[in-house]
Amino acid sequence: MPDSAVPLVIPREAHPISRRNISPAALKVLYGLRDAGYQSFLVGGAVRDLLAGRQPKDFDVATNATPEQVREVFRNCRLIGRRFRLAHVVFGREIIEVATFRANDDDGSGGRAAEDDGRLLRDNVYGTIEEDAVRRDFTANALYYAIEDFSVRDYVGGFEDVMARRLRLIGDPETRYREDPVRMLRAVRLAAKLGFSIDLGSSAPIPAMAPLIAGAAPARLFDESLKLFLAGHAEASFLGLETHALLPVLLPETAEALRTNRSGSLRTMVLEGLRNTDRRIAEDRPVTPAFLYAVLLWPAYCRELARLQAQGLDPVVAQQRAADRVTLHQAQRIALPRRFSLPMQEIWMLQPRFSLRQKKRVFRTLAHPRFRAAFDFLELRARVAPELGADLQFWREAQLQGPAAVLHGHDDPESKGLAVAGMEAGEASPEGEGDAPARRRRRRRPRRGGGSTGGGAPGAPDA
Repeated sequence: MPDSAVPLVIPREAHPISRRNISPAALKVLYGLRDAGYQSFLVGGAVRDLLAGRQPKDFDVATNATPEQVREVFRNCRLIGRRFRLAHVVFGREIIEVATFRANDDDGSGGRAAEDDGRLLRDNVYGTIEEDAVRRDFTANALYYAIEDFSVRDYVGGFEDVMARRLRLIGDPETRYREDPVRMLRAVRLAAKLGFSIDLGSSAPIPAMAPLIAGAAPARLFDESLKLFLAGHAEASFLGLETHALLPVLLPETAEALRTNRSGSLRTMVLEGLRNTDRRIAEDRPVTPAFLYAVLLWPAYCRELARLQAQGLDPVVAQQRAADRVTLHQAQRIALPRRFSLPMQEIWMLQPRFSLRQKKRVFRTLAHPRFRAAFDFLELRARVAPELGADLQFWREAQLQGPAAVLHGHDDPESKGLAVAGMEAGEASPEGEGDAPARRRRRRRPRRGGGSTGGGAPGAPDA
């Protein structure tokens, strides 16, 4: 690692970064700050990605100008943040984030504050580029591209680490993780995204320190979970969470369900779902958090449902209660908004209906607003549970030919149970049987003047 006061300067001819690959908006900010007399550097993930041969999605700038001074240079600038004061320079839909160099030590101004356990609450003490470099999280994120000579400045050995495809924390790992426990998740996410390994010194403390993540804000963990699983590297992120003992902290009930699933088929289904998510993102197709969490929490739902059914609860009641309990427990760790948790539950609750062939139920299931997502979920389950193939084929034909065409000749498995990926002989079925119990038609009241319409016999089951 180079002396932080004397950077390693990588000249333009020795690195692959070209202005052609830098956002025009970012270049305007870099040149604007330089022309106003300030230092300005492209910094962080953009420099790292360009060196690694990837095209960045975001471009961040570091400068010695304060946020207020940045706002004086750019009229299209707004200031945000209290814990970490930043300037956002807005160019239509693109935002260039500009951060002032931070110092590592508190200057007594009140700009820096931390909890007793070391977690940072506020970090607004400004400093030099040398101080800014050593206070960043990973060496790969502490590289500065200088607009005046197109060189890369390296104060902490990040250039060598990027070339070696290695992720390494700056400073003492335990101290850095205590400052911000979410850095453990960030390490896994960046390693998955970049295909980097995590340096042994940076990875070794993670299992013991993982419980600190429980103290992070649930809303922040929800945002971090979307970065983990909806950025095109969901499967690698999940495997990284398992490897570094972070899955039981982030998804505790899912981790326990996977641990106790003897066949391992629930894990197989989750991994297949995450691979499918990665494929869809690579093809620029949409993936909703509702479907993602339906996959991630399905093992927890199956386990809770089996437990409730073993107590003798009515299957329909058990299904709803299991969905509610899993959602409530997970929300204590990750703040899953209702606009995602409710569709997630509907995807689960529609699964038993796919084993039913009664005419009214088929029509109503097809008309359900969550049908398509639930069918995609059935398709996912069928990949690891071949016994669901008949159900899958029926509903595929029902969408192509119409329900009336496919109902003819099919049996009406009104009481057919639903096989579920991950259940073995001797394990309780996680889904229960059938759908809601049939309702009886109301008896019509006798007409005045005597006589009766008759009736009283049970009507057809109501879908």
